[in-house]
Amino acid sequence: MIVMMGVAGAGKTTVGRLLASQLGWDFKDADDYHSAANVEKMRSGIPLTDADRDPWLSTLRALIGDWIKAGKNAVLACSALKRGYRAPLRVGPEVKFVYLKVAKEVLRQRLKARHGHYMTESMLASQLETLEEPEHATVIEAGATPEEIVDGIRTQLGVTAKSESP
Repeated sequence: MIVMMGVAGAGKTTVGRLLASQLGWDFKDADDYHSAANVEKMRSGIPLTDADRDPWLSTLRALIGDWIKAGKNAVLACSALKRGYRAPLRVGPEVKFVYLKVAKEVLRQRLKARHGHYMTESMLASQLETLEEPEHATVIEAGATPEEIVDGIRTQLGVTAKSESP
């Protein structure tokens, strides 16, 4: 079970989908579990409060717990910017955090190029301010191509698809 974390534009969804596809694992984007009110706030450029996030984190914790109980492997793309946001997601030792670390200028360029997503470049400063870099995560410098990033994650975590030998 991998939680792909980082600020907006780090590549959580792109890299997470590719990693899950290569491994034959499930993929979910935590953004899909935000309430309509949370999405509207973010679309309006209003950062979420911890109180806004609490129900969302509870939902994600239950999702992760269900995967673990079912013996499923999965990748969850989730910002998980603060220690207090990661703690409820750390359901068990099966949960591994991968922090996609990207230079601010690269993040800005990626967000400028993004269309149709509520998280815009204007929200980046808030996310960077909120970010508490994780102590217990695999850190990946994520300025490379998605394929190179996934190769780095697979190497560092030693994860292979069921049909591959380690």
